[in-house]
Amino acid sequence: MSSRHHIHDFMRGRIIGKIEEVRKITDVAREFDSAHSVVSRLWKSFKTTGMCSRRHGGGRVRSTTPAEDRYIILSAKRNRHTTAQQVANQFLAASGKQIFRKTVARRLRGGGLYARRPVVCVPLTRQHRTARLQWCREHHNWTEQDWTCVLFSDESRFSLSSDCRRQLIWRESGTAYRPENIQEKDRYPTCSIMVWTDIMINGRTHLYVVANGTMTGQRYIDEVLLPHVRLFRGAVGDKFVFMDDNATCHRTLAVQDCLDSEGIQRLVWSARSPDLNPIENVWDALGRQVAGRNYPPTNKNTLICALTEEWDKLPQQLLDNVVQSMVRRVKCCITLHGGHIPF
Repeated sequence: MSSRHHIHDFMRGRIIGKIEEVRKITDVAREFDSAHSVVSRLWKSFKTTGMCSRRHGGGRVRSTTPAEDRYIILSAKRNRHTTAQQVANQFLAASGKQIFRKTVARRLRGGGLYARRPVVCVPLTRQHRTARLQWCREHHNWTEQDWTCVLFSDESRFSLSSDCRRQLIWRESGTAYRPENIQEKDRYPTCSIMVWTDIMINGRTHLYVVANGTMTGQRYIDEVLLPHVRLFRGAVGDKFVFMDDNATCHRTLAVQDCLDSEGIQRLVWSARSPDLNPIENVWDALGRQVAGRNYPPTNKNTLICALTEEWDKLPQQLLDNVVQSMVRRVKCCITLHGGHIPF
């Protein structure tokens, strides 16, 4: 009796197992048919309307058409200083259709435009561009070895506060130095101190803090040329070339007489060309190092100490790299016909 019950239970278990397998197979078949029907429906929708969506009725309708998307992108390109909200307002006035600021931002990103700060450069007139182009053509045959004999000098001002404005423009990736994306501006910052230094391959001068008062031609001779530049002239030899910009105090007759008497050859420099001077990149690196200190300077004395310490910490390889970039700077300026270069 027990044996018959055992066989009965075994057979019933087998039957229940088969029923479960059939149910699973049926569910899988239904899912496959459902997926197949969804794919078929999407394919038919795409062939008839050019659009497809898993939602019934074609999905969420876009708030703008492709033609309106092009209008939004063109509006941002015509005035790259407009905000996304201003573009939305212009779109409302032109089409009578209201869209959100985020919609404008998505359309602009879809068109390759992103909000970025414009590059600030000094204004260049046609005469400036012509002079820069001529200067670069005169030096396009200089090799890296030629530039190793040049001592680059410059002054810069540093302050405790910085410009915190964040004005953005719409531009494509890799187009920062196109004319329409450059904001030309003369900068006259109110800074705490002025510093001066020289750099060249395998060498640099100490960071000299210019004391209160105006830098005159005589001060330039007494505080810069004789104690600093003359030493490099003696170390390098006859191939030594000194570069300074066209500041008024640099171009006095007394300064030129001093250079001639010391046998220092001066590199003729084109006006409005800070981007050609590699030391500008060093100023930027120095400012970043000071700003990134754990304890930023809070007064003039601590600012001087911070600048001096960070200047001594800058690796010489950094200075060598920017000087070696002169060959590329000259070629780039020629390619851009004397315009702003991305250095």
